[in-house]
Amino acid sequence: MAVETPLLDTVSYPEDLRKLDKSQLRQFADELRAEMIDAVSVTGGHLGSGLGVVELTTAIHYVFNTPDDKLVWDVGHQCYPHKIITGRRDRIRTLRQGGGLSGFTKRSESEYDPFGAAHAATSISAATGFAEAARHQNKPTTAIAVIGDGSMSGGMAYEGLNNAGHLGSKMVVILNDNDMSIAPPVGAMSAYLARASSSGVYQGFRSFGKQLAKRLPEAVYNQLAKAEEYGRGMVTGGTLFEELGFYYVGPIDGHNLDQLVPVLENVRDMKEGPVLVHVVTRKGAGYPPAEESADKYHGVAKFDVVSGKQKKGTPNAPAYQKVFAKTLIREAEKDDRIIGITAAMPSGTSLDMFAEAFPDRCYDVGIAEQHAVTFAAGLAADGMKPFAAIYSTFLQRGYDSVVHDVAIQNLPVRIPMDRAGLVGADGQTHAGAFDIAYLGCLPNMVLMAAGDEAELVHMTATAAAYDAGPIAFRYPRGEGAGVDLPEEGKILEIGKGRIVREGTKIAILAYGGRLQEALKAADTLEAQGLSTTVADARFAKPLDHELINRLARHHEALITVEEGSVGGFGAFVMHYLAGAGMLDAGLKVRTMTLPDVFQDQDTPYNMYEKAGLNASHIVERAREALGFSADVVNLRG
Repeated sequence: MAVETPLLDTVSYPEDLRKLDKSQLRQFADELRAEMIDAVSVTGGHLGSGLGVVELTTAIHYVFNTPDDKLVWDVGHQCYPHKIITGRRDRIRTLRQGGGLSGFTKRSESEYDPFGAAHAATSISAATGFAEAARHQNKPTTAIAVIGDGSMSGGMAYEGLNNAGHLGSKMVVILNDNDMSIAPPVGAMSAYLARASSSGVYQGFRSFGKQLAKRLPEAVYNQLAKAEEYGRGMVTGGTLFEELGFYYVGPIDGHNLDQLVPVLENVRDMKEGPVLVHVVTRKGAGYPPAEESADKYHGVAKFDVVSGKQKKGTPNAPAYQKVFAKTLIREAEKDDRIIGITAAMPSGTSLDMFAEAFPDRCYDVGIAEQHAVTFAAGLAADGMKPFAAIYSTFLQRGYDSVVHDVAIQNLPVRIPMDRAGLVGADGQTHAGAFDIAYLGCLPNMVLMAAGDEAELVHMTATAAAYDAGPIAFRYPRGEGAGVDLPEEGKILEIGKGRIVREGTKIAILAYGGRLQEALKAADTLEAQGLSTTVADARFAKPLDHELINRLARHHEALITVEEGSVGGFGAFVMHYLAGAGMLDAGLKVRTMTLPDVFQDQDTPYNMYEKAGLNASHIVERAREALGFSADVVNLRG
């Protein structure tokens, strides 16, 4: 039996792929899938979505002239095969590592990534921009957007479709359908119809028919147009997309290269646009452990390729999101007005636990953060107690709803914000850096941040009890600090912080997840003879003026620490101190925030090290405020 010559080693870029014979593409795709599985087993990452588009990725780069043709991936979870065949195979085992490849598309990484991604439903709008830019510049560019059915739950996708259809932009949207049933079953007949309706012969006949029909009376022309649309819609689906101005092709089997390649070639050669190609795939395809997994191995840790077993460490403390969900369940057992809302992240926010306990009181609204917030506002307006649990980075997408539909109306919507601060391997697109600043400027808003998991229990209970207006609370990703958890959450006094340890010379005022680093810093400072107070602010809005006054009056230096951007908690404290005239009295104040950059992925510790927010940095900042050089030790305050 002849041994097949490896093809992947011959392909460094898509131009190499296009030199292969079509009959070789099946072997190439199989090798590409094996390479991706092996790479992700080393790095961890988003596995299932990439496995589902191996054939599609191969076909797109084989048919279209990338990078001159602009390929835009929605979200980017599925871009690993794309990276392997666009000059990055030698670095693919650095995925999501410090100094390595991003887990998403990134413009600075490759010319084959014309548009960066990581949030959903952006691809069609971006591709429309590329299509119109090409038209204005008379360039023969084809813009291709690949969007999953999950992203189609985001309203922005339809905004893009509507605008592109109105403009008649020369572009291709590929709907990667791996879950929804929005069309007839895939099979030989649907594949034939897809090829036929996208073929040049059919297109030519259709164009001739259109020109002929235009010579007929308007009423007759309109009826013929409706008949043609209805006829194709009956056998292929896609009436919605046709109504939005797209020519619909599909559905086709996204794992059958003999179907994919000719259809994409036909679509590429169409003279008119835009076109939507409906491709049906299986998430996790080609790797049994992924295919058999409930989430199709969406996101995985490092794993053994043969068994599929993931190499997860034993947690030292419960994860913050699980502490939140368990507390919310306890509160919901006491109050049947409590509602859980997630925007397509039930497991990420642990609201899947809440849904199991209260299936009728938990809503997954899809990738639709704006809707999630306004939906919560509607519930709150009629007496319910909605908790719209949204990652900090994704809440940015619902900001107008927070302002207009919640804050202005002073509605008691509860907003738990997961993934506050830096998030490690997901990098800059998923960092929860800005919510303190963008929520803290809103009238009526109450802001809390949990310094440990016990505080999260109290803040969840406090939010459940608070009916005076909107209240938001943030907490980090991952394990808690390992503190003892209370059986019941206590209701905190709004706007009141707490003293965690008492000192006399330096005051560290922490807001949120850096509290543990502040305590470590205090230990070091104490060892150097610098008596240190550590306070947990708990609230960024309203500020605890009494606590700040106490710290300012009885200490030489005040250091604020937060895992948020410039313009957040530290700025609020400085604004208060300046207004109260306390800066005139010689108080040495320093603010510590995330740096004013978008930080690349790394381990969380390394990211905070680069950000200058670990305990050693707090020590340096405190000593600098007091005028001590870095090399002086064992001082007595």
